Amino acid sequence: MTSHEIRSAFLKYFEERNHQIVPSSPLVPYDDPTLLFTNAGMVQFKRVFLQEEERPYTRAVSSQKCVRAGGKHNDLENVGHTARHHTFFEMLGNFSFGEYFKEGAIEMGWDFLTRVLGLPKDRLWITIHEGDSEIGLGLDEEARKIWQNFVPADRIKAFSTKDNFWSMGDIGPCGPCSEIVIDQGENVGCGRPECGLDCECDRFLELWNLVFMQYNRDADGELTPLPKPSIDTGLGLERISAVVQGVISNYDTDLFRPMIHHIEKVASKRYGDNDKDDISIRVIADHARASAFLIADGVLPEKEGRGYVLRRIMRRALRHGRKLGIDAAFFSDVVDEVIDTMDEAYPELNEHRNFVRRVVSKEEEGFSDTLTRGLDLLRDEVAGVKKKGANALPGAVVFKLYDTYGFPVDLIEDVVEEEGIGVDLHGFDQAMGIQRQKAREAWRGSGEEDLKEEFKKLLTDRIETAFVGYHALERQSTVIRIIRNGAFVNQASQGDDVEILTQETPFYGETGGQVGDTGTITADDGLHIEVSNTLRPIPQLLIHLGKVKNGKVELGKRVLLSVNLEERGSTVLNHTGTHLLHGALREILGDHVKQAGSLVAPHRLRFDFTHFSAMTEEELHRIEDLVNHRIRENIPLETSVMATEDARKSGAMALFGEKYGDNARVVTIGDFSKELCGGTHSNRTGDLGLFKILSETGIAAGVRRIEALTGADALNSVRRQEQTLRKVATMVRSSPEEVEEKLEKIMTQVKRLEREIESLKTRMATGGSDLMEQVREIGGIRVLAIRPGVGEPRSLREIGDRFKERMGSGIVFLAGEHRNRAAMILMVTKDLSDRFNANKIMKALAAKVGGTGGGRPDMAQGGGPRREGIDEVITELYGMVEKKAAKEGAKQKSGVRSQNE
Repeated sequence: MTSHEIRSAFLKYFEERNHQIVPSSPLVPYDDPTLLFTNAGMVQFKRVFLQEEERPYTRAVSSQKCVRAGGKHNDLENVGHTARHHTFFEMLGNFSFGEYFKEGAIEMGWDFLTRVLGLPKDRLWITIHEGDSEIGLGLDEEARKIWQNFVPADRIKAFSTKDNFWSMGDIGPCGPCSEIVIDQGENVGCGRPECGLDCECDRFLELWNLVFMQYNRDADGELTPLPKPSIDTGLGLERISAVVQGVISNYDTDLFRPMIHHIEKVASKRYGDNDKDDISIRVIADHARASAFLIADGVLPEKEGRGYVLRRIMRRALRHGRKLGIDAAFFSDVVDEVIDTMDEAYPELNEHRNFVRRVVSKEEEGFSDTLTRGLDLLRDEVAGVKKKGANALPGAVVFKLYDTYGFPVDLIEDVVEEEGIGVDLHGFDQAMGIQRQKAREAWRGSGEEDLKEEFKKLLTDRIETAFVGYHALERQSTVIRIIRNGAFVNQASQGDDVEILTQETPFYGETGGQVGDTGTITADDGLHIEVSNTLRPIPQLLIHLGKVKNGKVELGKRVLLSVNLEERGSTVLNHTGTHLLHGALREILGDHVKQAGSLVAPHRLRFDFTHFSAMTEEELHRIEDLVNHRIRENIPLETSVMATEDARKSGAMALFGEKYGDNARVVTIGDFSKELCGGTHSNRTGDLGLFKILSETGIAAGVRRIEALTGADALNSVRRQEQTLRKVATMVRSSPEEVEEKLEKIMTQVKRLEREIESLKTRMATGGSDLMEQVREIGGIRVLAIRPGVGEPRSLREIGDRFKERMGSGIVFLAGEHRNRAAMILMVTKDLSDRFNANKIMKALAAKVGGTGGGRPDMAQGGGPRREGIDEVITELYGMVEKKAAKEGAKQKSGVRSQNE
């Protein structure tokens, strides 16, 4: 069976047994702030297991894409060196949310492996939990008895909590687990007679882990039986494919062979001929899969967070390409093979093919320069180590090469070994530990906050609010919950800050980039609550944040909820504006453009999108023109609700990483735009009136941002610009139409006058003999350190050149103020530059004014924000020369005495 057939057979098997096939969630776990990447099949069901969320099904099956390359689960360094470690892998899993338990999970697991996949029953072994007195559990006798219906008792082995007990975290659902293991035969693994299920070799290979979630662990570690025990299983597709296809290594399966064949061709190497080359080929094949899937899910190579992990993965692959002797760009073609291999199961790969290729190509181009700089640094550092007579490259340098330039430690060891020195691995480990700690401290999870405890309680109580705000901005409803200071209360009075839940609401809750509605909650008895925001932490909860301005709010009270008409009206225009902008960007720039985030507020919109270069003024004008053209066409907006998968197949665009349920709302604007969107919109494009772009900037590698206005805000912005233009025209005594030409003439005149002023200052500063009278002679060295009354660096250089010429031999230091900063020039005549290095001296002096400096041994310049430190710098320079001269004089006297003796 091919891996695709195994995946399909798995999904079909459980679908036939009443499991809902649930598509893989994105690799970025947007609803779990604790994780770097989705690393297991159960991640998207975590809140279901925690009973914080309900699904319309109690059985599910999925093939989940996973990445383990950062944080707690980090397999990156092992990839390529073993047959099983991967950064990206697929986890097949079946799940029961309080329906079937151990018996069902075991029976179906055994049946699928032995009957559907045809694995030999006599080679399958089972592990169960042996019990643990510390947590009050005995041997999992229930699982053992069920397993004895399928395998002999001597092939059921009990293992400790470390191996056979699973928990979602320190607290929460947990339980014993049972693993199905296959004996791959004596010719696999370590070959020792005592080799068994607890051996680290590959002979006994774990295939499928069945987790029996039957307890809840509290903060004290105490286990309490769950009212509805659940099942969570994980079967690695790569492993089961290797077993079914009769190969020992995952890399010999059809999941990897297309990439490996391509690498063989590009590198002119044959996989299997050389262990060292094989490692590099495996690294590239694995990392190409991770890169393709991560980029398709919206992760881009950056300096921190997920983007930093992706960049390390890509650079590690590129470096191994160099080790194979591949000098030309190659990685985007390997990634293309990944897409061709996997797009049937994961159509988003093909959908984003062009974008993925461009990201990879751009990173590959940048890495070539980075690698060259890294090699130069390595050579310089090795030369420095040898010059000092040391025997090891410092750990901090090794870490910088590893972290910044993508150099594997083994490569650095190879290079320095040729030079006869070693590597400070202890120092490297320390630097790595510091970096990991900083990463942990800086990590902010998925960007979302974890669900507040009071909101979790609402879910437990099955509290829901119906949103009726697409077609109504006022609604009578009943107060069903009141939260004050994080606690549920029965009532709240004037002055209280509250969170109010009602049975129905016209208020839109903040989600999908659109801000929450504001407005009022009132009642006939004088109750008045000002609503400052509306939250939607999960789809079924809408929470009004506000302050009681008058009266009293109580549970069960009938109230009138009124949305702020003006703010909602402006917000809907801006939301429709983002859809029109998205469509225009794709039409003008290309279909690689994807929405990467947005903010839709009453008085502005912000739209982030994938693109690789700053937009030209012409492109911005074309996009602005196209959006305004669609506005003038007055196209009606159509909305419909359909199955999410059907919506995607119909061509509806989805936001990177946005969460969609089984059904989704589709907003269509003619043949120009079709997007999955739950936000509020105008009725027709003409409602926007006008669209005006304010700015276009870069915010990350491959991500640009446009800020814009619509409606009255756009018109007011144009009026403000016109008003400014008229004011400027009046100031320069011109008409608005001729102001550009007039300003150009004025600027040309200003620059000419500035040059004349600087020239006059220079002549005045150098024309007087009194300045030369300030030259000091220190130990036979002439030094002039003055403030000539000018500060422009070019003028300081001209003055310095004149003084240096007049002195013949000596040191000239000039300083002044330029643009509210200290500016300094240091010149040393050629005969003294070997004794007084201007570059080194300036670096020390610039620190005195809080800045930096540098240059050549005979001339350097610097500056800093501490203008008041210039006099201190002059004193410091004289002191440095005096100290150096005295030291040289003492050395000379010592030499004379030695000769006389």
